[in-house]
Amino acid sequence: MSVLIKGGRIITAADDYVADIYVEDETVSLIGESLDMSADKVIDASGKYVLPGLVDPHTHLDMPFGGTVTIDDVESGQTAAAFGGTTCHVDFIIQPQGSSFADAIADWRSKANGKQVIDMGYHMAVTDLHEGGSLEELATLPDEGITSYKLFMAYKGALMVDDETLFRTMEVASETGALVMVHAENGDVIDVLVLQALEAGNTEPLYHALTRPPEAEGEATNRAIQLARLAEAPLYVVHVTCREAVEPIARARDLGWDVWGETCTQYFFNSLDDIAKPNFEGAKYVYSPPVRDKSNWDVLWNAVRSDTLSAISTDHCAFLWDGQKSLGKDDFSKIPNGGPGLENRLHMIHEFGARAGRISLNRMVELLATSPAKLFGLYPKKGTVAVGSDADLVVFDPEKKLTITASSQHSKTDYNLYEGTEVTGSPEVVLMRGNVLVEGDELVASPGIGRYVARAKFGQELRARSAVA
Repeated sequence: MSVLIKGGRIITAADDYVADIYVEDETVSLIGESLDMSADKVIDASGKYVLPGLVDPHTHLDMPFGGTVTIDDVESGQTAAAFGGTTCHVDFIIQPQGSSFADAIADWRSKANGKQVIDMGYHMAVTDLHEGGSLEELATLPDEGITSYKLFMAYKGALMVDDETLFRTMEVASETGALVMVHAENGDVIDVLVLQALEAGNTEPLYHALTRPPEAEGEATNRAIQLARLAEAPLYVVHVTCREAVEPIARARDLGWDVWGETCTQYFFNSLDDIAKPNFEGAKYVYSPPVRDKSNWDVLWNAVRSDTLSAISTDHCAFLWDGQKSLGKDDFSKIPNGGPGLENRLHMIHEFGARAGRISLNRMVELLATSPAKLFGLYPKKGTVAVGSDADLVVFDPEKKLTITASSQHSKTDYNLYEGTEVTGSPEVVLMRGNVLVEGDELVASPGIGRYVARAKFGQELRARSAVA
């Protein structure tokens, strides 16, 4: 199908100009002024922004965790993403203990088959190199388009790996062109603090945050940086929340080391005040690393503005407050960790980042689309508006007013972290590979239209057609 988008203000990480875009065979075919061409569909984008489809590098859909399974499967999670202007994401395959990587991949791919609304790739979360996958098998994954390895330095007794597994994985990444990702919290220290809190009778959600202090995140971040330097592996620190973690990343980047970091939307807006809410309301804000003191909000805005942190993701990991989070009603350590966010990343960062003058529109696009695409082997097919790139495009109305509510969202969860927040600016039309996904308030595409994307190795560009059904 051919599409002509007329008169939009095209905003990329580098450019800002008014032009027409002609789309043919799923890619951007031509960009120019006053294009006189016929098309199957014409979209008037006058007065609107045209952004590249957003890329979310950090999501958890249909994932078993904490005695339950995240409430959003691939279809509902990706539907929420599409309404928020996200047209590609990279989800995590969690290697079960004792499982080979091949079996884990097959399991996660089966969860997505026929349900995909947007394009997606996968990271591999390494949990077991002893009874499960081998280093040799791990080394083959980048050739299959899985070009990033995730390791948890927390969740002792579940997902946490020891430093030997962490370092050996880094060595494999160095040799195979993969990017190492770490959840950086000191799981041993946290385990001690959790036990002490429970022994003292402290069971409320607030203690989830108090037993995962900023120092535990800062220590683990610095340890991962030093080990990655030793292994000569590129490192990406996920969901950075606080000064204690920002500072070691800043030092490493100032030294020219191959270290990058991300934060997530919620860490700019949620705080200890939220998790301390009474009547178990605070459980809505139980995710890891936890909410921090509000003083960290400016730290994070400064970090994304200065490129100390290079991406903003969602870490979308949604559970029901009533029915899943309530597993920890009497014990905060049993509350499933995670929060929703796929639908509102652009709303919140546009309103409180770009409109508020904290970051430019170009930097917003870089943080939400271009930088994640580059870091995770999707660029320039994804993450920009350019001739030859996939026609993943968001026609964004910068004047549309919206109140964010759980009742109007497309995630299956029963709450929203930003409930009642009023924003100005929202996607009007969302296209993926030239196919209209969302128009107004309607999902016009059917599940199954999304594809798996085999990503390029770290530092390489994705140019060849590598999306498969």
